[in-house]
Amino acid sequence: MRFLWVLGTVIAVSLSACGTEPDLAAYAHLDQHYSVYIERDVRGVPHVLGERDTDVAFGFAYAQAEDNWELIEDSVLLYRGQRAAHVGSDAAVVDYLVAWLGIWDDIDRGYDSQLTAETRAYLEAFADGINFYAAKNPQQVNADIYPVTGKDIVAGNVLRHLLFYGFDAVVRELNGPERVRGVSSFAAPVAGVFRDGLPVGSNAFAISPLRSSDGATRLAINSHQPTTGPVAWYEAHLKSEEGTNVMGGLFPGSPSISVGFTATTGWAATVNKPDLTDVFVLDIDPEDSMRYRLDGKWHQLEVTDVAIRVKLWGPLFWTVHRPALRSVHGPVLQTEHGSYGLRYAGRGEIRQAEQWLQMNKARNLAEWRDAMRWHRFASFNFVFADSGGNIMFVHNSMTPRRVAGYDWRQYLPGDDSSLLWDKYLAFDDLPQVINPASGFVLSANQSPFQVSAPADNPRAENYQPEDGFPTRMTNRAVRGLELFAALPKLSAEDFSAIKHDKVYSRNSRAGKFIGAVLELAPGLEPPYEQARQLLAEWDYSADEDNRGAALGTCIIGAEWLAEQGGEPAPEPRAELIRCTDALLVATGRIDPRWGDINRHVRGAQSWPLGGGPDTLRAVYGRGLEQDGYHTNVAGDGLYYLVSWDSKGRQQVRGVHQYGSATLDENSPHYADQAADYANEVLHDPLFDDELRESQGVRRYRPGD
Repeated sequence: MRFLWVLGTVIAVSLSACGTEPDLAAYAHLDQHYSVYIERDVRGVPHVLGERDTDVAFGFAYAQAEDNWELIEDSVLLYRGQRAAHVGSDAAVVDYLVAWLGIWDDIDRGYDSQLTAETRAYLEAFADGINFYAAKNPQQVNADIYPVTGKDIVAGNVLRHLLFYGFDAVVRELNGPERVRGVSSFAAPVAGVFRDGLPVGSNAFAISPLRSSDGATRLAINSHQPTTGPVAWYEAHLKSEEGTNVMGGLFPGSPSISVGFTATTGWAATVNKPDLTDVFVLDIDPEDSMRYRLDGKWHQLEVTDVAIRVKLWGPLFWTVHRPALRSVHGPVLQTEHGSYGLRYAGRGEIRQAEQWLQMNKARNLAEWRDAMRWHRFASFNFVFADSGGNIMFVHNSMTPRRVAGYDWRQYLPGDDSSLLWDKYLAFDDLPQVINPASGFVLSANQSPFQVSAPADNPRAENYQPEDGFPTRMTNRAVRGLELFAALPKLSAEDFSAIKHDKVYSRNSRAGKFIGAVLELAPGLEPPYEQARQLLAEWDYSADEDNRGAALGTCIIGAEWLAEQGGEPAPEPRAELIRCTDALLVATGRIDPRWGDINRHVRGAQSWPLGGGPDTLRAVYGRGLEQDGYHTNVAGDGLYYLVSWDSKGRQQVRGVHQYGSATLDENSPHYADQAADYANEVLHDPLFDDELRESQGVRRYRPGD
């Protein structure tokens, strides 16, 4: 996206600071408006207990700030589009992106009129918690970003949603050296669905009493994220006397639980990335680059000056001015190979936080579905279960209602206003499965038409090609469906075994790529022939003791990355040679024990780890060439197994990849769950008040 940055624009250099620092002491008494306690359990996880939801919001933000201060502060700057003024030119492109998309214009226009008074009060209480922490810890903070407001929290939801469904990938494509897609013309409807999503991963699955051996309902909450950073999972429990009682995972700076459970409900999310962005090729006036043709008439592009302040060093800053262009299609990019208007799902939508809050308070399937019908999220699959034995899958998306007869995988002609959609499929019309006869649903970033037994799946023929639902099948999806098909009834142990499964299906894309390596003509030079023989004997498992997993996952990982980037599969022979050489250089052998080079690392400690890329026990490693071993950097993080027995009694087991102290290396909770994570030892998250108190808690008010 660096094409957006043009150093030949107007640059003003100044010696000023970033602004007049506010008096942080002005926020030092915000706690007097809120009645809330924070309980830190034996693992340091915050349980925030308040009279009102707003009290909880205040304490929740304060607790997050204690554990994630730098991440929250950096995120606020990112969402404002002001990060370059604090960290330098590397952040300038994203700052421009925020302005170009008009995110803050939408928020300023709709914050008071579109959000309910209750939502605004909650968000502003959350912002108060951040400001109060800053006032109590002035030596830690960057004072000139205060006060944080409810609008900042809204901006975080808006920007994250765009990036999760892949809007940025379309922008990067347009910024390449040449146009990569043709312009669609009207033709017969295209068969099938298209533009496969390319998510990193996530797992979610559930079984109803129909499928369990003991009449229980079970849910696996297992969204995959980086192990560290601003979108690594953080764990918390929120409880108010107004009916909120929810626990689960969120990203630092989020005001609600994103994936988690209440006493009677639970839900998990997986990335889906349907086709939600359309590119329109504008017909630009050859005599005036600021005019475009629409329906036979010339229209003027809207031009806004965007000023990006960039930190140089010390007190030196520069201000770069860059125009932001818009047409009726949406934001406009002008490149050497054309001018393009972008229309994307969720444009102008700022109410995501309201839906999260409603989902957090739902008590059963009916209330949760009502919350989902708010339809504020542009993407995400969800899997749901409740204490009443209900389970559900939905491919949630703001799917545009597009004109039939065009290939929407291509770019669209920008001179025809009939192609400009502004409505979406209703939530109840999206692909979903509720209480299937097979008793299970599985979501692992695959096609929404293969999530349960064949008879229970949504029917692809009920949708149109222009809906753009993904068609990909991951190894996790293929393997998971195979495991469910093999087990007519599942015990608690069976359910856990599926979550922690480490095998590549021979029927998956990954398994077939290994098959292509095995089909290479014999007689390769040693050691490549020995490597091929090792693969021939490999059982396709990535357990710790496996001797073929290092070579196999290296080859599979290359194919996985190519598929992630929308590129052709790599050449099998080249990957066999590359991975063999890499292992010999790093370890001196082609068959190291997998747990010796697949490691879970936290500080100076390290643990062997099973699992691999695109296995149900998802682990994505990096660093073999530099360190001689892989460091786990993404995949399984915070995850839970939630169940209700035949009488509705709940049991929850879970584990975090490291611990509640995300940044403080001196905290006892910096790595106190890491060994359990590596060894797949799950524990009670202490959602129950009496159980938590029996194990000892530190109870305090914010600021104490």
